[in-house]
Amino acid sequence: MTERIPLPSLSTEKDFDGDTFSPLYTTTVTVHGGVAAHGRASGRARSADGVLDLELRMPAELGGDGRGSNPEQLFAAGFAACFHGALALVARQEGLDPAEISVAATVAFGRDPGDGGYLLSVDLVVRWPGVIREVSAALLEKADSLCPYARMADKGTPTTITLVS
Repeated sequence: MTERIPLPSLSTEKDFDGDTFSPLYTTTVTVHGGVAAHGRASGRARSADGVLDLELRMPAELGGDGRGSNPEQLFAAGFAACFHGALALVARQEGLDPAEISVAATVAFGRDPGDGGYLLSVDLVVRWPGVIREVSAALLEKADSLCPYARMADKGTPTTITLVS
């Protein structure tokens, strides 16, 4: 028998009215470069709590050996999980069972035609059998406005870069 995991107590209300960002959870993942001194090619990613600890490798399509996870896979997993959570939350609020929902995130790494740099694109495919399309479409919009990954993709994310010696 599977142990029941409690649902998060997060709300869908936009009830924060502060002047600055108010973090609810913070995590740190550190990447070291490994034998190639290159995080994408031979790195290791480890979370501060040690729960995430995995080797990073370039995918074969980019010239790597493909024998480890890569940043695009990790980003796709995070995006899909976050969007799934947001959709499950709004579904439950409407009295719908989210058990059959699946979210597939496809992340593409490529060149930006504007400046020649690198860029990501994301496609989400949501499957929710048995739910009327108009109902699910409205809830997808609500989840899109709630999911921090979707908001990041739409609005950007404040980022700081600090060099320490």
